[in-house]
Amino acid sequence: MGVKFLYHPDTVLTVSDLETLALDLHSEIPIPGVEGCGFDSGIIRQTLLQAAVDQKSIKAVTDTTRGTYSDDYTLAQLHTVPPAELEAVVNDLLVQQAAMILGLGPRIICLDFVDIHYHGCPHADAGELCHTKPRDGTSQCHRYLAGFVLCRAKPLVVAITPVRGDEPKSDAVERLLDHVAVLPFDITGLLADRGFYDGTSIERLDAVASVALPIVRGGEQMAEKLNTTVSYWTEYVMYEGSERELRFPLAVCVSYQHGNRGKHGLLVRAYVACDLTDRTPKDVEALYRKRSAIETAFRTMREARARTSTTDPVVRLLFVLVSFLLRNLWLIVRWGVLATPRRGGRALPVWFRFEVFREWIDHALDDTLRRKWEAPTNGVGIPATYSQLDAG
Repeated sequence: MGVKFLYHPDTVLTVSDLETLALDLHSEIPIPGVEGCGFDSGIIRQTLLQAAVDQKSIKAVTDTTRGTYSDDYTLAQLHTVPPAELEAVVNDLLVQQAAMILGLGPRIICLDFVDIHYHGCPHADAGELCHTKPRDGTSQCHRYLAGFVLCRAKPLVVAITPVRGDEPKSDAVERLLDHVAVLPFDITGLLADRGFYDGTSIERLDAVASVALPIVRGGEQMAEKLNTTVSYWTEYVMYEGSERELRFPLAVCVSYQHGNRGKHGLLVRAYVACDLTDRTPKDVEALYRKRSAIETAFRTMREARARTSTTDPVVRLLFVLVSFLLRNLWLIVRWGVLATPRRGGRALPVWFRFEVFREWIDHALDDTLRRKWEAPTNGVGIPATYSQLDAG
């Protein structure tokens, strides 16, 4: 069946169909394995898939199934996954998924950093970890840079790359843009968050398409430009007077808060807006606000991420990439196989939530991996003395 089912589906969708589609995706993931150690890579992939859809650890899956290897054996094979090849293969899969349902029309891409907070020590060197806002007692995280298509019904992730703490963010941006460059459609705009507010990143984004991203407040020059009561266009000079000097259009937007969240008065925001000066500052702000939809994408991604305590950043990267692939597969099945064709666009099935998608695959894998539905008792039960006390 495989991918062909997506183009010519049967009259019904079954849990077996979803399991097959998901395992077909996983079959592309390179798992060379420990040299001289024979194993069935299919079992490893099934174990990985169930850990993802059930938000469990590898150990939790292997402890409750008869058709899997031990958790140590399974993780030993996953530790052999080559990171560069893994990133290349998964990004190729993301391109294929985008080609299935997005068509050839121009698209806007939203860029954002995905931070997975982390309490452990570095696996090999401190540069593996990044720092972000503290949460649950730590500011350390493993960071990933992802690109999403701005599309209400099909907000696919189309590119992703890991980010090291000892590299400039602009290097990660460059890698992501290399992945974006091979997408089967034109990129008309890039919407990024303020984490991209540095000269090198802005230049690299601007070389690909029009750019909108919020500024980071600071400096007298910026304070002067934000001291206004009306929206207007201006130019901002970053690193003025240095070799890195960069000039770009600045859209300054003024709005009234009208008691929203208990706040009143003027609210002034400003956006880097390269190649967008044919619009009003308010149009730029409205465009940028559309990227808020990616928060839902991040939430669903986290709902299909296997749990782990390993310090290996490659295994942790693998779990994140699998979660994005599964999220995309859900969107493809929902729109391509289940949505009802109608004038003005297909009607998406409200009932087919990501939770349902994961439950179906999990149910199918329970049979495939021979889930244990019984446990040995202690053969003793409740001591008789307890019964006597209760009777008294």
